[in-house]
Amino acid sequence: MNTTTMRTEPKETVAFDPHTFARIHRAYLRIDRSDLAQAWHLLEALHVLGQTRLAPHVRTHGLMLALAWQTRNLGEVNGQLLRLLLVPLGHLLGRLPLGNTGRSHIGAFRPMPVEQELLATIRAYQRPPAP
Repeated sequence: MNTTTMRTEPKETVAFDPHTFARIHRAYLRIDRSDLAQAWHLLEALHVLGQTRLAPHVRTHGLMLALAWQTRNLGEVNGQLLRLLLVPLGHLLGRLPLGNTGRSHIGAFRPMPVEQELLATIRAYQRPPAP
């Protein structure tokens, strides 16, 4: 099979879990926007977790676009607009670059192994908070 027709999957993927997605999304909404590194980190975790489902995937890129706009990062704004256009096509064709963080400095079609920091964040939100 040549690489132009191969499904793009990294060695390690993260299965979609709506409860974990919701927990990370709530954490993102609560975070102080002055901590841009943490805000982007949570959005990247959302992207890795939700990219196999159309609605969460679109929602994540919408959140990325909003943060890029708020911070006046025009390169990221342009990258997120492009990704919002590509998401439906990627889902329709089954060509999703799994593990990709969704940011504009990463190629939109580049599959990646899930970064350890993102995997640790996703795993931390998989567990319900202690009472």
